[in-house]
Amino acid sequence: MASAAASPSSLSLLHSTSATRSSPRLPSASLRLPTLPLRRLGFAGAAADSLLTLHVASRTRSFRGKASRGVVSMAKRSVGDLTGADLKGKKVFVRVDLNVPLDDNQKITDDTRVRAAIPTIKYLIDNGAKVILSSHLGRPKGVTPKFSLAPLVPRLSELLGIQVVKADDCIGPEVEKLVAALPDGGVLLLENVRFYKEEEKNEPEFAKKLASIADLYVNDAFGTAHRAHASTEGVTKFLRPSVAGFLLQKELDYLVGAVSSPKRPFAAIVGGSKVSSKIGVIESLLEKCDILLLGGGMIFTFYKAQGLSVGSSLVEEDKLSLATSLLEKAKAKGVSLLLPTDVVIADKFAPDANSKIVPASAIPDGWMGLDIGPDSIKIFNEALETTKTVIWNGPMGVFEFDKFAEGTVAVAKKLAELSKKDVTTIIGGGDSVAAVEKVGVADVMSHISTGGGASLELLEGKELPGVVALDEATPVPV
Repeated sequence: MASAAASPSSLSLLHSTSATRSSPRLPSASLRLPTLPLRRLGFAGAAADSLLTLHVASRTRSFRGKASRGVVSMAKRSVGDLTGADLKGKKVFVRVDLNVPLDDNQKITDDTRVRAAIPTIKYLIDNGAKVILSSHLGRPKGVTPKFSLAPLVPRLSELLGIQVVKADDCIGPEVEKLVAALPDGGVLLLENVRFYKEEEKNEPEFAKKLASIADLYVNDAFGTAHRAHASTEGVTKFLRPSVAGFLLQKELDYLVGAVSSPKRPFAAIVGGSKVSSKIGVIESLLEKCDILLLGGGMIFTFYKAQGLSVGSSLVEEDKLSLATSLLEKAKAKGVSLLLPTDVVIADKFAPDANSKIVPASAIPDGWMGLDIGPDSIKIFNEALETTKTVIWNGPMGVFEFDKFAEGTVAVAKKLAELSKKDVTTIIGGGDSVAAVEKVGVADVMSHISTGGGASLELLEGKELPGVVALDEATPVPV
């Protein structure tokens, strides 16, 4: 690598002549080696309507045979494929994700996941089904009162417009009695399924007990679809049909479909503190994207791998060779991989730390990088302006501290601006969701994923057990 003392504007990370994709040439500055309500979920307020059902099912099926094998394997039958005749009077076991944060008074502090579950539940209610909801909350060790789902009942009832009945268990005679008494269009919420250790162990007998109270199965819990648990995978062995709910289907539509067959140019923005936690995502996206922007604490591992001084910034010493290989892979594939050209550094990790902006090649000893700088924001924005599809996973800095949130805020605002220009913008779970919520632009994004680990695994190209277990969609004749 060229010396870090060289002029930052003269070092070229990638040469546009090596590009193998049909994307427009980016501004030369972006090719420099750095010196270094329901609308919020993309449902547009009409998620329960039949048009969404048809759209999601058809969009997901349309990827069959046109993209990677992973897309084909993820094309699943949707709850929207089930008609009133299929659902009227039927007992439907619905795995939802109601794992919401509660305060000390057991009040919900963020009801996003509750609202996300409503379209599927409403569809089932409207078609005369008897809805049995199953979820976990927290990480209980046995029966733990503070992790009871009881606090969810008032909000669920309010959103659905009917009184939701709550069971004190998720299996057993009392649950069976409540199910037997459930009217068509009624909703029963089972107690926390993780009160039983058999849930996470996916024990067949426990799964059989859960399934015994229902006629068919709907999985709408994307956040737990990457786990082979009794309520996400085990019950499918005893219930047919087993189909995806609207939320799960929509996650697959965007995180599999739109990413595998994107409108180009396709850009990916990956941030976060460590390269190690995003290796799979970066490697997978390098196979698909035209532009890859990196931010967050991971950038310092890339800097050090190229011989730059990083002061006391976070570095994964055992990932230096990996960082080098990822840069080489990007170049070989013609992907424009952009690292920040300047950074905001601090003399300590604290919200009130002294800070200043320096070129990425000039981080002094004893200082640490906590955000990307204004020049980097400008270059990133220029690159993003050329795109038609963008996916974002991970913050650009320590956005919990206002002083080091500018990079993350800028990305959120830019994606909001692009969304209004019909660019597909996908927020891939985790801290990125918190960022767009904090900036107040969540409602304009094309899709905001409700899953953390599930989103990452899907972006890595992994198959999710809770999805694989569902019925395959019937191919649509072309």
